[in-house]
Amino acid sequence: MGTIISYFNDIVADVNSVEVNTASSIFKMLLSLVLGSIVGFERKRKGQSAGLRTFALIAMGACLAMLLSIYVPQEYLGLKNGDPGRIAAQVISGIGFLGAGAIIQMKGSVKGLTTAAGIWMVATLGLAVGVGMYLVSIVATALILFILVQLERIEHRVNMGAESRIIRLKINSIVTDISPYRSLMKSKRVHLSNIYVEYDYELSITRLNLVVLVKDNTDLVSLFEGLRTLNPTQSITLANQVNI
Repeated sequence: MGTIISYFNDIVADVNSVEVNTASSIFKMLLSLVLGSIVGFERKRKGQSAGLRTFALIAMGACLAMLLSIYVPQEYLGLKNGDPGRIAAQVISGIGFLGAGAIIQMKGSVKGLTTAAGIWMVATLGLAVGVGMYLVSIVATALILFILVQLERIEHRVNMGAESRIIRLKINSIVTDISPYRSLMKSKRVHLSNIYVEYDYELSITRLNLVVLVKDNTDLVSLFEGLRTLNPTQSITLANQVNI
């Protein structure tokens, strides 16, 4: 029994050692894998392209870079002569390429910023694990999940995160009273910023461009159905404001 306890204490000492060794390296790689996977699972649950495997690999890669940064001066240059942060420093700048790949820009609408920030944060987590900051890394992972899950709920609750959009309506009549559209928007809790009107008297057609602030939880189907019933409407489309 004493031999087992002594062996266990030796493993714990190796894991907590400042110097890079086999036991600490394996433990750090596994811990970075777990922490990265936790964040990646949350992102994949939201339908993001960068998910569990991507985040796990990023965390492990950053951790391994940190281990190499410590190991090279430890083995070849002496602990006092080398620069343990040289290799790891390139992770922070290099991870920006992966973050940029997670950002999708479509006609003025930018998506994926949160995932890109998560990629950068997970890489930093891997560095922290590699340097032996286990408790800090675990707490940081919990804080990341709090930001991604709880703060998102708070945003929805207080109606934050609205994006500017334009609703285009093609109406088969000349519309002179815009107040019903304002009332409908107000009842649906959609902020109406501006209205652009175009009349075609020859064809008796009105084109309305309603500039609105649309939230993620906005029921667009119900909104469009309400707009359709106000006047004989030929078509309704939702576009980005840059297309005005």
